[in-house]
Order: sequence, then structure tokens, then C-alpha cells
Amino acid sequence: MVPYERRKEILQLLEAKEIVTLEDFCELLGDVSESTIRRDLKTLENEGFINLLRGGAAKLKGGYYDTPVESRNQLNVEEKEKIAKTAAAMVQDGDVVYIDSGSTPLLMVKYLQGKRITLVTTNTGMASELKDSDMQCIMVGGQLNVKTASVYGGMTNSVLRELHFDKAFLGASGFSAKYGINTPDLEEVKKKQIIRNNSRKTYVLADSSKDGKETMCKIFEMSEVKIICDQVTDTLKEYNNYIIAD
Repeated sequence: MVPYERRKEILQLLEAKEIVTLEDFCELLGDVSESTIRRDLKTLENEGFINLLRGGAAKLKGGYYDTPVESRNQLNVEEKEKIAKTAAAMVQDGDVVYIDSGSTPLLMVKYLQGKRITLVTTNTGMASELKDSDMQCIMVGGQLNVKTASVYGGMTNSVLRELHFDKAFLGASGFSAKYGINTPDLEEVKKKQIIRNNSRKTYVLADSSKDGKETMCKIFEMSEVKIICDQVTDTLKEYNNYIIAD
């Protein structure tokens, strides 16, 4: 297994379980030496993906910090593709659409090709995704969070308050009964709430691994916004305000 594939698998293990010990990594990764795993973990820590804990255990950076976009892009790819495709199918010619920062909203772009829409975004990854497209896109300016590929802040919010959308597709870090739809970043909360207030329909794109994840800031109550997910979870059942991706 090449280093990139090993580290991707490590991130997937950490996405599935909050804390993984060195012994667990050795068992789950099979024919990989402890010294190699230690090097991979150190590399992932240096790149800002994980926190190393005492005794060789590790956890994804989360809670009060948002996971770097490079890490999120490697996790739950099949589930995110299904969600993005389902979300894109809701968009019709003539729509003004907001696409949020986040790995799943960004995946929508490939399924929107050929549609005559106006796309507004604060996702800096959009520039490379649209390089061969003739789709009209408005990139809202403001302060840049390089790790999450998101534009935010007072300037961003000022522009967004003057815009209105037919449909908005938002990202989130987690959802639960107690914390609702949540994110670690207060600035992202302000931005997403403005978007919802200015949109005819608003959806949150969140794969099932985010069920039960609780970070610092509540964006919406579970009942306020419909979640597009890859499968039904206990939390989604409780609130019955969801769409399951095909």
C-alpha cells in the first residue's frame, strides 16, 4: 500500500471512530509496521489533519476546529457523491443557486453541467471545478479560511444580505438532537443563517457519519432545514425532515 492510500485509510478509520489507538491501527491496517504507522500519523499531524494523543492514539481535528478540506475530500466519497447528485437533480434551469463551502456541496458542480443557472458561492474550490464550464458563477469576496476553502466574514455577509436564491445547499460538521445542525465556526453560522433567510428552499448536505457529531455552534434546529443524507439515521427518524439520496 502506497503512503497516500495508507493515510487515506487512517483518516477513514478516524472518521468512523473518534479515537483510535496505535494498537488498533496495527490490527486494522494489516501488513503495516508500527514504525510506518507512527510516521504516517506524524505526517498527518504536521499537515493539520489529526491530533496525536499520549500513547500513540490519534483523533481527527474537530470539535472547536473545522477539519481541513483535504481531509474531508478523502472521506466517505461514495456517500457524498450520492448526496451531491441528488441535490443537483433538484436544480432547474433559471434557478439562482447558492453552493456553500464544504466537500459535499462542491461535488454538486459536475452534476450541474449543462444547466442554465446562476451559481453563487463562497467555496474557493469552485474556481478549479468550473475551469472548463460556461456556467455563470459569482464568487462572493471576504476573508479566506485556507484550510476549509471558505470565504466568510463581515464583507461576505454584507454582500449575501443583498442576494436572494431559489435554492441553497449548505455544508455542516455534524447534526444531533441536542446540538442541531452544527459547525465549530461562529462566522460560518452567521453566513449560513443569512443564506437560509434569503433562500426559497434550503438544504443541508450531510452524510450519515455526521449523525451524533457535536461541535461548538448550533446553526439550525433539526426541524428548521431539510437534510439530504445517504441513509436514514436515528436522529433523522426522530425529526422526519430529510431526503435520502438515490
